[in-house]
Amino acid sequence: MTIGLLLSVSAFCLLTGILLGRRAPGFWLGLTLLAALAALGACGQVLLGGAEWDWRSAFRVGGESVHLRLDAVSAWFLTLLSVVGGAAAVYTRDYWSDHHYPRSAARNRAWWNVLLLTMGSVLVCANGLHFLIAWELFAISGYFLVTLERQDREVRAAGWLYLAASHAGTLCLFAFFTLLAARVGSWDLGPLRDRPELAPLFWLVLAGFGVKAGLFPLHIWLPSAHANAPSHVSAILSGVALKLGIYGIVRFSGWLPVPDAAGWVVIGVGAVTGLLGIAFSLAQNDLKRLLAYSSVENIGIILVGIGGGLLGLTHGDAAWGRLAFAGALLHVWNHGFFKSLLFFSAGSVLHATGTRDMSRLGGLWRAMPWTAALFATGAIAVCALPPLNGFASEWLVYLGLFDAVTSRTAAAAIATPAIILLAVTGALALVSFVKASATVFLGAPRTAIARHAHEAGPWMRGPMLLLAALCVTIGLAPVLVWPLLTRVTGVWHPGWSGAAVESPFLGLGFAPLLIASLIVGVVLLVRRTVRVRGSERQLTWDCGYALPTARMQYTGGSFGGIAAGWFNWILRPYRRLRRPRGFFPAEASLIERVPETVLEHGIQPVGTIILRISTAVRRLQHGHLQYYIAYVVVGLLGLAALVAAGVKP
Repeated sequence: MTIGLLLSVSAFCLLTGILLGRRAPGFWLGLTLLAALAALGACGQVLLGGAEWDWRSAFRVGGESVHLRLDAVSAWFLTLLSVVGGAAAVYTRDYWSDHHYPRSAARNRAWWNVLLLTMGSVLVCANGLHFLIAWELFAISGYFLVTLERQDREVRAAGWLYLAASHAGTLCLFAFFTLLAARVGSWDLGPLRDRPELAPLFWLVLAGFGVKAGLFPLHIWLPSAHANAPSHVSAILSGVALKLGIYGIVRFSGWLPVPDAAGWVVIGVGAVTGLLGIAFSLAQNDLKRLLAYSSVENIGIILVGIGGGLLGLTHGDAAWGRLAFAGALLHVWNHGFFKSLLFFSAGSVLHATGTRDMSRLGGLWRAMPWTAALFATGAIAVCALPPLNGFASEWLVYLGLFDAVTSRTAAAAIATPAIILLAVTGALALVSFVKASATVFLGAPRTAIARHAHEAGPWMRGPMLLLAALCVTIGLAPVLVWPLLTRVTGVWHPGWSGAAVESPFLGLGFAPLLIASLIVGVVLLVRRTVRVRGSERQLTWDCGYALPTARMQYTGGSFGGIAAGWFNWILRPYRRLRRPRGFFPAEASLIERVPETVLEHGIQPVGTIILRISTAVRRLQHGHLQYYIAYVVVGLLGLAALVAAGVKP
């Protein structure tokens, strides 16, 4: 089948699912999976060396012909959307079923297909006006999915914050597309690298798409939306929606000229985003909020790679720029896979216990061994530990930065601190996910709900196993994806398309396979030893007490308290401590909350001032004609005073 026919089948299935899925869940699931497979087929043809697909309609929408294009860059992101979108659709069969959510399950199916259709449209649109329309519909469908449980006040607030932030980003994009159309004379999108006067528009691209990508400090919508949305929605928001912001930056930095400082700025923003994202993640006690802030960190890593690519271009197409950029692209896939896996796992925990508060969990590995093992797989991948996929992509980014340092050019001045910040970020990510895994799954159950948890069913486990298998496959054999990466980087920058570059993964040799074999060997040896000699169960983390209880275990706050304390200057935690008093003290307590610093200490105070000014100005509108005449007279007198003073317009 041709690419155009496959994409048409995919769109038709999604549209039919929107219309018929409300009353036929099984039919909807089949159509959604067929749509994902058809889109994957189209992407496979492009990524494996086929020609780009370009189509222009004979009819007009909004006065413009519909122009669609699927090249390697679009196909790279559309592949991620197809995999995660299809997997999450299967996951929802049990997780958000009509039985558990009779009021919102049908809405979920309809809006899910709208979301997939509009996100796919964004990836293939090659007309600025239609791109904006698809982008807006994508934001609106995301809002309705985030607020599926709209009776919850916190969910509604998260939805409104998401919508407001999305529209703030859309304003920047509206300015970008209209200025571009005004200067070029057309809404058509395509390569315009020979128009240096367009370079300043890159800053609008970075701001507009940066809001959606979750760059610090534009990430304010992300933690609340991801934490309060259903877990399959959190998975696609984190795994794919953030990547559409990255897609915009990649797309237009490849089609348009960029300022010379773009590489420096993007690397700097990426390094800061990564470090502060993981600092906030470390301080969270809400499992999904921890994962959300971890996504901010990973977006920072991707931006460092993109910045390395841009910096490589300004240094004469340096090879290290290509390595860093390829690492960023691979991390787009990798983060999409392992973060979706982690959100699915968190959803299983939430489905089984009804809480995402880590201080109320613990010991779940006994009741939920599959979920515990799959969460651990995702945690190893997100910490970039070999032999999983997170290591492969970060390896490329590090290689590019190290080569930039040894090139003895001005790029070393930004590559060196970026390496240091990435290393610190990686170490903190390890602490954060050891804390999450240990607090939720190890030790003893802290509450009755944790004690009576149950394992997820096969419809929820299947998608998690698929994503875990992808993490393992890319981690063990990253050399398989290198030809695809070279094709995408060649399309992004045609100067990189001709040269045959040896895969940097060949330098790893069989190290990933050896590490994986060693891990499997140790696990099998331990199991055999336990089976032969038996084992004695003890309460984990008894802290040296003779009669420990589950409440004496390390909590998430105590586990990461020291590392989080290094960032108190930005976290600004709120603490309320009641100390024990007297020889026989009564109850003592410590309550700690980490606010959304940028939102609560930055944007909200400014918003309050603007609201008060607006309220005061609104009083001028009262309906009394005599006062309106007085305003006109005062205005004329003011103008007369300016003219008398010699002020010229």
